[in-house]
Amino acid sequence: MSRRNRAQKREVTPDPKYRDKTIAKFTKMMMLGGKKSTAEQILYRAFDLVQERYKEDPIEVFRKALDQVKPKVEVKSRRVGGATYQVPVEVRADRRLSLAMRWMVTYARKRGEKSMVERLAAELYEASQGRGASVKKREDTHKMADANKAFAHYRW
Repeated sequence: MSRRNRAQKREVTPDPKYRDKTIAKFTKMMMLGGKKSTAEQILYRAFDLVQERYKEDPIEVFRKALDQVKPKVEVKSRRVGGATYQVPVEVRADRRLSLAMRWMVTYARKRGEKSMVERLAAELYEASQGRGASVKKREDTHKMADANKAFAHYRW
């Protein structure tokens, strides 16, 4: 991280199939080893699987899942004197989105289904329904922030 000035935000090009920037960001989050086309194939096939299995619009399921997983508050470590406190802070909009995407990809990878397509489709659907590991992560983050509300006055 530069000490002189902030890094500039890069403009994200929309994905080729749906012309959506959030889907393009999600694809880049999923990507391993620079294999973007593989990540796109996995995501598009997961969308097809959601359409086929659950008879719902995959884009709506995707958006609803992201909204269910986005955290509103998180805790950050703050050192005061000799002690370290977990201080609850509100999450910026861009960080909310990136945390939600990261959690969804991480917990989709940890699932037990056979292929990544099935794992991702199941995680997306469960998150859109308000359950699943990524939603639980959001709830745990909120509980942690709520438990440390007493240290909110250390916010900087």
